[in-house]
Amino acid sequence: MKKSLTAFAGIALVALSGQAFSSEATDIGKKIYDRAFGRGCGTCHDIASNPQLSELIKAGTLDRAKFEQVLREGRGGMPKAMDEIMKNAAVKKAGLTEELAIDDLYEYLKTK
Repeated sequence: MKKSLTAFAGIALVALSGQAFSSEATDIGKKIYDRAFGRGCGTCHDIASNPQLSELIKAGTLDRAKFEQVLREGRGGMPKAMDEIMKNAAVKKAGLTEELAIDDLYEYLKTK
């Protein structure tokens, strides 16, 4: 019985820590989305005539690799965004690499 409780407690701890990390990642992703380029990504991407990132990601049309490519290289009217993302105070405070910052932004857009 004691082993079962210990195992259950361990599993619960892992599950809760995963949720906390996911929540933290989503918070940083939101800060990136709200503050990139000083105005936030939504300045352009929340306008109906421009790509709706959240909808594209949820629909499976914009995968993580393509998302990263556009952030790094730009596309059409979209400028390269990695320098701006890495300037974000939340990204700096968390000590994120470019890959992790992209992951956090992508995860946020999945939930937006």
